[in-house]
Amino acid sequence: MAVGLRHFTARAGNGVGEPNLDTDNGEELVHVQPSVSVAVGNRAPESPGTLYITTRQVIWLSELDREKGYAVDFLSLSLHAVSRDPEAYPSPCIYTQIETEADEVEDESEDSDSECSEVLDLSKIREMRFIPSDANQLDTLFQVFCECAELNPEPIEEGEEEGHNWIFSADQLEDEAGAGDDVEWHFSQNPTNTIGHSNGHHDLASSVLELQINDQRFEDAEEMEQDTDTGHHHQSQQ
Repeated sequence: MAVGLRHFTARAGNGVGEPNLDTDNGEELVHVQPSVSVAVGNRAPESPGTLYITTRQVIWLSELDREKGYAVDFLSLSLHAVSRDPEAYPSPCIYTQIETEADEVEDESEDSDSECSEVLDLSKIREMRFIPSDANQLDTLFQVFCECAELNPEPIEEGEEEGHNWIFSADQLEDEAGAGDDVEWHFSQNPTNTIGHSNGHHDLASSVLELQINDQRFEDAEEMEQDTDTGHHHQSQQ
């Protein structure tokens, strides 16, 4: 279940150090990036802070206000991407989309007033940007995001496996590709070549490949049917 964005102030060392992590359950710190501003929703960027990326979550802590910080679990991040287009956003940044508990949450454009008010309702925040002072760090941050997202696959609920058991695994798809010489497959094996990464959602690609397989089978079935009909036609003429 996506818990969305939340406030985070649990710092080690009497509130002046790194964030407290759930080390008892295996959470580890993976990357620390100082001098990163964060823009929550439609709000202006916060003053620079430090970005902490762990095996489970992304944490931003303000360098000026020790009581200000945000955290979001990787399970709540549906997408992260590198943004360098000044028309999309003035500063190069890591753009993230956040899942909330609310499919009933209104569109963000309708929430702009509440997001820009003094009281910030984090339950309605669906976008967040991390803006490093050194834009050259974007590719490194993106790669770390990808690696940690892979450590947090979307959990499969009971009954969901039965509903999707027609989807082939990667090995099965390769077997199908090897068995059918007429089927042309296009895989992108290097996710770092993409500008964005969708966390844990592979059903769409698998579904497309499944449709390609079925299309090929339908074509074969139609050819066999045509051959059979032609054979019957010749026999009737004899």
